[in-house]
Formats: sequence, structure tokens, C-alpha cells
Amino acid sequence: MGSDETQRLLLSETRDHSHVNEKSDLQRRRPRRGSASDTEINLLQQQNAILQTPQSIYETQEAELNFKPVLLCLAAYLGTGTLCFFLASYHIQGIKTNGFLDALYFCVVTMTTVGYGDLVPNSTIAKLLACLYVFTGMALGGLILSKAADYIVEKQEVYLVKAICNAEKLGLDEVSKELVTKKSKYKFLLSVSTFIVLMIAGTVFLYFVEKLDFVDAFYCVCSTVTTLGYGDKSFSTAIGRTFAVFWILSSTICLAQCFAYLADFYTEDRQRSLAKMVLTRKFSPRDLEAADLDGDKAVSAAEFVLYKLKEMGKINQEDVTDVMEIFRKLDCDQSGTLTEADFRNSQV
Repeated sequence: MGSDETQRLLLSETRDHSHVNEKSDLQRRRPRRGSASDTEINLLQQQNAILQTPQSIYETQEAELNFKPVLLCLAAYLGTGTLCFFLASYHIQGIKTNGFLDALYFCVVTMTTVGYGDLVPNSTIAKLLACLYVFTGMALGGLILSKAADYIVEKQEVYLVKAICNAEKLGLDEVSKELVTKKSKYKFLLSVSTFIVLMIAGTVFLYFVEKLDFVDAFYCVCSTVTTLGYGDKSFSTAIGRTFAVFWILSSTICLAQCFAYLADFYTEDRQRSLAKMVLTRKFSPRDLEAADLDGDKAVSAAEFVLYKLKEMGKINQEDVTDVMEIFRKLDCDQSGTLTEADFRNSQV
């Protein structure tokens, strides 16, 4: 079946179903003079059902984002690597402080590809272990840490939007709408703010604890977060490497998230501009002809919505075809509507 025939079948089935519902509604209740018709009431109810969030957006995020598995995976991965490098510690040379701490520090420096060079493998087994760990660390560790960063940003994003909207005295519905429409913007702003805080924290720590001058401290921070890791300036004390284990993980991932959210923000902004242009453009006779999919010289609400969504790039013909195919499979009695009998028959 061609694309136009698929659309026409979809619209005719939808229209027939709506006609049946309107007739049954009219049989149950006659509209009073001056009041809205049943069709208008049903249309408003359907629109409200679509626009209304079934539950709070914050509850949805709580349900979707579970931080505990991410922490467990990260702990297991770092624990395994730390144990391996601790057992092979005599194959690693450089500035050493504590055996276990040095192994954990070396894991983090290797996994984030910072590679200061203050600790390096000096035997065949240690070099092979480092090669294996850096590749698995870039793949698995990067995935785990990015999910952890997403969780943290999502949690903080909710509080940020709440604070902004509370300051403007907006309600929960407005807060939810604000969060959905400007999601990438708030993620980017929050990740940038977090990254600046981490940069300041690292510089201050290196200046006061590692006793580097301000320029060297800032230079070390920049070479670390960008994973350049020149190695001329690094963390050399036990307390410094303890701090570095957490700081390097968070700062390198936060910088990556900043660039990712910047790309999302740019893409979302372009999509929003396109949608605004499509919705504000005047509806011409040519558009009327293109939107009239069933050729009856009239554009229904379903046809208009479908035409605008396709124009905005929200859906394409393949989406419509796939949905229609699923509908046909569920519609076991080929009645053009879905009922409980169809679901029972489809599960047999």
C-alpha cells in the first residue's frame, strides 16, 4: 500500500471512529442551547489528556534514574583495577606514597587518559595490564561515568528550575513545562557552573595543599581536565592523590558533559526555531491542498496535525507506516478500532 493510501486509511479509520463516538455521545446527552457541543467537549478533553502530565516530572525522573547500580558498577570496576595494580605495584615506578592509594590513583589517571607520568609501568606484565585497562576503561568507565554525571545533573537541574520558577512565582505545571521546553539549556548552564566550581576547587587545593604557585596550579588543573596530562605538575602527596581520585573523575567527565549539552542545546534551539516558523507561517491554499490527504476538499483536525508534524520534522512517512502496521496487527477483527476482544485475541 502506498504512502498516500496509508495516510488516507489512517485518517478515514480515525474519522469513522470519531463519528461513532460522537453519535453515541449525542444519544446519551443533548447539548443545551448556548453550550458547547459534545464534539467540542470531547476534543478539549482529548487535548487536555495529551497535554496533561500523568505524574510529576520529578517523580518520573526519580523512577527512571537510579544511581545505586551506577555506583556499584563503578566501584566494582575501580576495585578490580586497583587490586590488579596493587598486586603489580613492584612493576610500577615513580613517585610513590601508599601502595593501595597509588594503585587507585593510577587506575583513575589511566582510565581518564590523563597519564601524568608520575607513575609508569616498567615491566612487560605491567605494561600489558595498563594497555588492557586503558581500553576497557575508556569504553566501560566512560559509559558508567557519563551516566553518573547525567544523574547528578538531572537531580540538580530540577532544583535549579524549581528555584528559578519559585522566584517568578510559577506553579508546578509551569515548572514542568519550563523544564521540558528548556531542558538542554538548563543542563548546559548547570554543567558549566559545576565545571567552574571544580576548576576553582582543584586550583585552590593544588595551591594550598600541593604548594604550587597559582599559575602552576591553574596550569595543572587545565592539563588535567582536558586529559593532556603533561606530567610536569601533578599530585604528589597522599592527601593530594586522595583528592585527585574523586576530582579527576568528576572534572574530566563534567567537561565532556558540557560539550555534549552544548551540542544538544544548539540542536534543540534549531528545532524550536523551525517549529516556531512552521506554526507561525500562514496557511496557504497550496498547504490546504497538500494537507487534504483524503481528497475531500476539507482539512480535518487530524489531517492538519499530521501535516504540521511532518512539516516540523517530528514524524515522517515511515513513522506513520510503522504505526499503521502495528495497528493492523492489534486490530484482529479488522473493524478499524481496538477493543478488549482484540487484545485478548492478539495474546492467544
